[in-house]
Amino acid sequence: MRPRHLSISLFILACIGLNGGCSNLGYYTQSIRGQLDLLWKREAITKVIERPDTPADLKDKLTRVLRLREFASKTLMLPDNGSYRGYADLQREHVVWTVYATPEFSLELRKWCFPFAGCVSYRGHFSPEGAEEFAGPLRAQNDDVYIGGVDAYSTLGWFDDPVLNTFIRRSEPALAGLIFHELAHQQLYVKNDTTFNESFARTVELEGVRLWLQSHGTSAQFEDYLRNETRRDEFVAVINRARDRLSELYAAHLDVDAMRAQKQQRFELIQADYAELKQRWGGYSGYDAWFATQLNNAKLASVTTYADNVPAFQALLKQKNYDFAAFYAAAKVLGELPEAERQASLKKLVLNCRAPALQGPFSFNNRAC
Repeated sequence: MRPRHLSISLFILACIGLNGGCSNLGYYTQSIRGQLDLLWKREAITKVIERPDTPADLKDKLTRVLRLREFASKTLMLPDNGSYRGYADLQREHVVWTVYATPEFSLELRKWCFPFAGCVSYRGHFSPEGAEEFAGPLRAQNDDVYIGGVDAYSTLGWFDDPVLNTFIRRSEPALAGLIFHELAHQQLYVKNDTTFNESFARTVELEGVRLWLQSHGTSAQFEDYLRNETRRDEFVAVINRARDRLSELYAAHLDVDAMRAQKQQRFELIQADYAELKQRWGGYSGYDAWFATQLNNAKLASVTTYADNVPAFQALLKQKNYDFAAFYAAAKVLGELPEAERQASLKKLVLNCRAPALQGPFSFNNRAC
């Protein structure tokens, strides 16, 4: 499983970090160059559709994207700007490759800090070679290192983010969900509260996909979409259990040889857990590729979920009679509260939401909350 997106602009991160010293100059340079290359290759979707050499299947996808984009602004009341009205073919599999690293006997991701931007638990590179070059010294010091390809990232409205070849081939519900989710981040973003931001965007995504398919698809498509999302949640649960087992081991402070042996045994248990999960899924193999490559601390630590507050936001949306403008205004008020008050308010909302997200029927006529 790869990260769906990075909700931070690598370009902005580089620009505001230029005072970080010459040692990081190469990283800043590649970040700026990569973002500018992406913007340079961006072309209006209408022009791409009009070109006679554009493949018919791509024209069809981009035509549907324009409909999704209009739906996002008119029905979901999301920002009406230039984002996702352009297309860029980067002619590569991913837009960014991110490097994650942990010490050999820890699940704590290493962080890299930048002036003004703060600290992040990954380093993004616009080429796999750059990611590998950065990862080399980390591996040499015995760190567990994982490099993951990312198909999309958001500039949070600083630039008009284009649709990319890296994710245009997704199914229609998944494509709709990505666009709605990223535009939701532009609608509301609270500094230093990832769980709030991702839960808010996830709620908009779920309701947006439901409404889109209600008008333009089928209930079967939506049920399939939710089934895939439920599988993802169950996959994350397997990883979280594995992290708990490893954390317990690393707290034991055994000698190095014993620690390494038991660490390997726990990673073998993860494979067994996945085999059992796959059997429950009836053989669904969507996560086989993730488990096929080497597992380590960094790879496990890169799998995160920030959807804990989705039930609260679903309750708020219901409370506002599914009026998106009123919902956004109320969410903005929550975001302006001090953190402790914000969390208390979200917990109170959950009491009004009896059906947790992605559990039970979430059909066209029966929302999850």
